[in-house]
This record gives sequence, structure tokens and C-alpha cells, in this order.
Amino acid sequence: MIKLNFKTYSDLAIDVRKAVYKIPRDVDLIVGNPRSGMIPAYMVGAFLNLPVSTLDEYLNDIKSSVGERLLNPKSDQGGKVLIVDDSVNSGSALKIIKDRLANKKTSAEYVFFAVYATEQSKGMVDLYGSICEQPRIFQWNYFYHSILASSCFDIDGVLCVDPTPEQNDDGEKYIDFILNAKPLYIPNYKIKALVTSRLEKYRKQTEEWLKKNNVKYDELYMLDLPSKEDRIRLGTHGKFKAEIYKRLEECILFVESERNQAMEIAGIVGKPVISLHTDEFFSLVNDNEKKINNNGSVLSLEDDSECLEKKELARIITSKSFLLGNLFFRSIRSPIKIATFPINFIKILLLKNRKID
Repeated sequence: MIKLNFKTYSDLAIDVRKAVYKIPRDVDLIVGNPRSGMIPAYMVGAFLNLPVSTLDEYLNDIKSSVGERLLNPKSDQGGKVLIVDDSVNSGSALKIIKDRLANKKTSAEYVFFAVYATEQSKGMVDLYGSICEQPRIFQWNYFYHSILASSCFDIDGVLCVDPTPEQNDDGEKYIDFILNAKPLYIPNYKIKALVTSRLEKYRKQTEEWLKKNNVKYDELYMLDLPSKEDRIRLGTHGKFKAEIYKRLEECILFVESERNQAMEIAGIVGKPVISLHTDEFFSLVNDNEKKINNNGSVLSLEDDSECLEKKELARIITSKSFLLGNLFFRSIRSPIKIATFPINFIKILLLKNRKID
């Protein structure tokens, strides 16, 4: 079985909180390395009640969007500044940060902190939270990660929105949907394979949309059945995707939109699958008993899927991990929302977990 480490926003919040005791109490300012470093930087700032700025704001002495000066006077004249990133691996990103800081005229003392490190890279920073070995991906970065070159992606509900029941007529309305579907998440790396339960007869329109939206990929696999009715009757959505994923031995991740299909694919293939709708990570734990790992919880594939779906979805949509992920992806699309991101972020962190019956 393939071992792939996956960290959620909830994991990040817990791991940052556990590492707070390592941070010197005389730190005057928290500086995050955009984009991934800003998430743990705001968490540290919230836990320690310290001001937070981006690296660019710190280097250029820029005021915040609400007109308040972000920098502590001590950090301008000297003091101690904590430089935060989500992880350290090769050290290349860390070197760029240090080179930029070297050009700033200040007597400030810098302390470098990464939430996740490997055994090999932990010595590159002054402080780290916990060890998370490669291969690894995070909830906040897997769409923009080199792992896409070894990944399979669903299309509807991942790269573009799902069709409405009215649009999904297997006719002219569906063709119009394919050609004009609203993009969702367009990765900036080339994807190894797109695997969709769209019918083969819609290949031309699908390829046209992919080209128009600058989706880079090596192969496109589509379901070769005559009609939508045949696809529904045979119920081969998950099995078809699992067959392709299993055949592509070099692929170590499948990003699927629908939760039950993600569970089915993971159970059949035994390789990691992410359900985008819920940002859950599934991997096979025990092939004989058909049990899968769901973000640290073991689920049986033989459980009543409808009952499991309702209970798990209720838990997911009230979880901090889901709320933080939703907040992040909404915020990066709006200058107004990104300005209020720190306040909303802290509000979610302070939420008490709700009990689901």
C-alpha cells in the first residue's frame, strides 16, 4: 500500500498549538511567508496575541488594509521576529526568505519556525512543530503541488461545477453545460490523468473546455457507454475510475468530487483518494476486512453508506477543518474578504466542536 501523509487545517491548528511552547516569549512580531505560511502565522499570532504581517509587508513597512501599522516598533529597531512557514523540505524556499531578509536594514533577531519538517530538514530551522515525512500533501496546497504529475483527477465537481439536473439531460443542454461550465479549481501543474464518468461521445466538447480553461494533462479517460441511462443502470462510476487508477501504477493520488465514490475507489485500488466535496483523505487500512483510513478514523466499507454519509457529512460541515478550508478558498478570491480573513480565522479557531448524534 502507498503511504502518503495528508494534513488538514484541523491538524495544522492542533500541531501549531502543541508547538507554541517552543516559541520564545520575547518575540515581538510574527511574519508569515505567503501563501502557505500565512495560515500558521495567523494561528501563532492568535495563540500568542501578537501582531502578524506578510513577508512583503515586513520588508516594505506597509500598513495593513485597515490603516493600522502592523509592525511593532521594537521589530523596526531590533527586537525579535518569528518567521513562519507551513513546512520545510529542501530548504530552497527558506534560502529565498533569508536572502530577502538580509537586504532589510534592521538589527532585529530572526527566529525561523516551520510547522512540519522531515528528519533530514529539521536542522534547517530554529524551531519546528512535528515531523511529517515525504511524500506529503496538505489540504491547503495539493491543487498547486508537483504531486499532480502522479495524480488522477475527476472533472465535474473538481475542475468545474457539477451540472444541474436540468442540464444533465444527455442532450443539447448537457453539451451547452460542458462547453460553458464554470471553472472551480484549475491547477497550475500538469495532471497525469483526467478520469471522468462523462460519456466518450462528449470527448470533443470536453477537450475544448479543457483547452479554453488552460487545464494541462497527459491523458483523458472517459466512460465508453451509449447513454446516460446505461451509465445509471450499470452504476460503474466508481469502478471505472478505480480501474483506471489501478492501471496507472505511477499515480499515487486520486482527487474525486463525490464522497462515496472516493471511498469506493480507495477500497478497490488500495491507493489514496481525496474527496474534494468534504476534503477527506481515504486510504486502505485492511484489504481483507475492507477498512479504509479517513483522516485518522477507520471506516468499514460494509457500513450502511446512506447512514454513514449523513452522519459523517454532519460532522464534516461543522468541523474546524472544513470551515477553515472553506474560509481560505473564499477569501483568496476577494480583496475585501482577504482583509477580514484574520478575524474570521480566529473566530473559527475559537469555536467549540459541536456534538453530532
